[in-house]
Amino acid sequence: MAEGQTPGGGSGQALLYLTDEQLRQGIEAMFFAYRGFTADPDRILEGLSYGRAHHRAIHFIHCAPGTTVNNLLAILGVTKQSLNRVLRTLIEDGLVTSHVGRSDKRERHLTLTEAGEALEQQLSDAQRARMRDAYRKAGPEAVAGFKTVLEAMMDDDMRRAYLALREGR
Repeated sequence: MAEGQTPGGGSGQALLYLTDEQLRQGIEAMFFAYRGFTADPDRILEGLSYGRAHHRAIHFIHCAPGTTVNNLLAILGVTKQSLNRVLRTLIEDGLVTSHVGRSDKRERHLTLTEAGEALEQQLSDAQRARMRDAYRKAGPEAVAGFKTVLEAMMDDDMRRAYLALREGR
């Protein structure tokens, strides 16, 4: 590939002036990529009678062990009622534990149990395999560009939450 060329054959400069059709194609690609990205975990979750909300909760509890319910609410952007329904199931099934906060008794801190960690590993292994394969095919420049595009698409508050989560690791 020539310098300044993108995998689609155009120059990087040309990407600054995308047509509505090119943007539509990008939107469609995102929809289909998301379907692929969630397909493997969906198959695993289906066998357990869980859905994507359970997966997201497990993922973010794993990323920030001891996170509070309020923090998880902010990250997921769901209602308290919806999250409580998901957490109740995960706690009853022995995948998540909930502990009252030490300094603030109103807080509930969430951690994955050993079984919860095992399920998280299974779900993320499937997604990592898909992403690893896609990243290998795209190459390092495309991976860096993809990350930049994703971060640029985030709302400011979500970008802050994302960056805070990354810094916490």
